[in-house]
Amino acid sequence: QWDDFQPIRFRNDPWFRGSQKNYPWSKSGPNPAGFPFSKVVGLGHENDWGSLDIKADEYDDALSTRYATEFLQTKHDQPFFLACGLFRPHLPWYVPAEYFDLYPINEIQLPPTREDDLEDLPLEALKLAKDRRSDWKAIKSQQKWKHAIQAYLASISYADRQLGRVLSALDASPYATNTIVVLWSDHGWHLGSKGHWHKSTLWEEATRVPLIIDAPGLEPSVCDAPVSLISIFPTLLDLCGQPIPEQLDGPTLVPLLKDPNTSWTAPAVIEFRRGNAAVRDARYRFIRYSDGGEELYDHTTDPAEWHNLADQPESQSTKNRLSKWLPTKWADAAATKSQFDFDPENFQWTNRTTGKVTSGTDTPAPNP
Repeated sequence: QWDDFQPIRFRNDPWFRGSQKNYPWSKSGPNPAGFPFSKVVGLGHENDWGSLDIKADEYDDALSTRYATEFLQTKHDQPFFLACGLFRPHLPWYVPAEYFDLYPINEIQLPPTREDDLEDLPLEALKLAKDRRSDWKAIKSQQKWKHAIQAYLASISYADRQLGRVLSALDASPYATNTIVVLWSDHGWHLGSKGHWHKSTLWEEATRVPLIIDAPGLEPSVCDAPVSLISIFPTLLDLCGQPIPEQLDGPTLVPLLKDPNTSWTAPAVIEFRRGNAAVRDARYRFIRYSDGGEELYDHTTDPAEWHNLADQPESQSTKNRLSKWLPTKWADAAATKSQFDFDPENFQWTNRTTGKVTSGTDTPAPNP
């Protein structure tokens, strides 16, 4: 349970996220004048970008950052866990104009693509590649591809600025030398590579994310070993000197944090939609879909994942080795948000079937 939290109130784009089950603290509003700011006709839902007519410190992420920095400026007698979620570069890409100016349009580079890239893919892979492709087609046909990439890069730089504010507040606090910092993202993003726009694939662009861990006593280093975000929890336990439960799937990353060149045999295992999974080790990405279709890419020679090697006889031993890491059974689906009644004032969820109440905090939600 959280002792304190800041409700997510979307002030910058309430026409997307107001009065929804996911965002009950946001107040809905009409589309603003000038929407869509990207001037792209036919984009789905939230796939807009631009600068809003507000001050830089009034953007939602700036307000979230303020909450985190004020927390770090407060005296705490007990160990704390502070989570600061930055929404950008999630859609819509709304950030101050100064961040767009960092990336002149004439300097934007498009991702490499091939006309025949999808010809060697199994059916399930094609379904994922073509999902929501209408957004990319609208962007390309209206000559806005570079503008969209500019907005994505601007959003990353804006998020980086907010992160810098939090780290500066930490450095200026009494907790600078005894605090563990973990930075990660939940997924990557296709900007047209492999004919795809959005996330929702098992390829490198959608599944590779930043992961940075800083802890007292660690020397700065860079590690190229593929790891999984499920290792964050056991790693934190290990760094804090706490026992690691045996049932956890992810190994602690402390050995890599101490020596980035240490031997590491556990690959990253990724799943998307029931029955589809990928295994990524230091060299290969192996994907098997629910219908049995497969992909295999050698990243030493094919970083763009253009050449599917899965059907080549000489690839069989590699597939056999990597397939041992694939899930052999799938857990039952967890209850979705539609199966709960959410009380935003008390931060509680009630399961409509069982009546079980799950509380996220002992503190009622603060007033808007």
